[in-house]
Amino acid sequence: MFRRRAVNNKSSPPPNAARTSLNGSAGGAQHRLQAAKSVAGALLDYSLMLFLVFGGCCTNVWAYEELLRAEPNVGPALTFSQMLFITAQQLPSFITWNKSSPSWFPRLKPRQVPIAQWLLQVSTFASGTLLNNIVFAFNVPPTIQIVFRSAGLAVSMILGRFFMDKRYTLQQIIAVAVVSSGVIIATLSRPRADPPIPRISHASPTDATAAASSADASRYTLGIAMLLASLVCTGVHGALQERTYSTYGPWWREGIFYTHMLSLPMFAIMPKSVRRGFVGLSRPKGALASGSSSIRPYTMLALNLLTQLICVAGVNQLSSRVSAVSTQVVLTARKAISLCFSVWWFGSGWNVELAAGAVMVFVGSFWYSVLPAPVKLAPKGKRDKRN
Repeated sequence: MFRRRAVNNKSSPPPNAARTSLNGSAGGAQHRLQAAKSVAGALLDYSLMLFLVFGGCCTNVWAYEELLRAEPNVGPALTFSQMLFITAQQLPSFITWNKSSPSWFPRLKPRQVPIAQWLLQVSTFASGTLLNNIVFAFNVPPTIQIVFRSAGLAVSMILGRFFMDKRYTLQQIIAVAVVSSGVIIATLSRPRADPPIPRISHASPTDATAAASSADASRYTLGIAMLLASLVCTGVHGALQERTYSTYGPWWREGIFYTHMLSLPMFAIMPKSVRRGFVGLSRPKGALASGSSSIRPYTMLALNLLTQLICVAGVNQLSSRVSAVSTQVVLTARKAISLCFSVWWFGSGWNVELAAGAVMVFVGSFWYSVLPAPVKLAPKGKRDKRN
């Protein structure tokens, strides 16, 4: 009897086995449903970020080039508008109303980063942005501007090596050399512009063409020098940003607000240049000159400001959700698309040398972005102790 009872107990399931099995099945299904919802939400978020980056940034470049073709001297007015728009958009997030005070006068919220750090960044940020926006008036085609904007690796490497104690591998150095060579090839590939009509009637056509070509080459050289200065300012600004965020934390919203707001007083020394840009938009040239109304150029200016805000939001969201390598790959692809679109839509100057230089810049940038990050050297005292 004992043996039979033991067999029966062994073959029969526990009392709550069926209920436990049902609960486990329901819990597993619920877990799978929740995981599927999380994946779908993540894919939706990444799709939105990529749409903001590619749609916003590429549209911003298109509107920017439309403005430059309508008025080549619009640079100071465009830079002023960008600084003022971003400041006004960010201001509500950084002011507080003191209800205990009789006047209810608004104040700026306490900063997380000392104002001196933002002032250092303003000097490089405002200078780089302004130089970048005025080089078109010096006969630098937008295609070469796009290539230059993608070639800041050399400046970053020099600053990182000599001022931030970073060590770079041979592959990283080769990648930067490829990018730099591509920039040189693209710069030398500029198509020659048609010479203007000579003002001196008694000058021979050959002399007039030579003089116009020499003047055009001089302006182009000055424009390239401005682009190089802008590239250095951007590199220094990036190094200052890295140092500030590593010391005080990633307060990038505060950085956007203060760098734009503190840049506005700079335009007090160039009111004529800003006014000339706005007046030029009222009498546009090129495609925006169609029709008698001056609304279209200012509509394009508003589109440029709005898409810049979308582009900045997309880039910041992307950089906060993915690695720096992935962000750099996406931005490199976006710049390549902007370059191709500029050539296709506007018929910008394009030749074999410019194509080869652009390919070298984008390939070198992509190669550098997938390599391991540079190693930061130990302080000199610690290195001496190890040795």
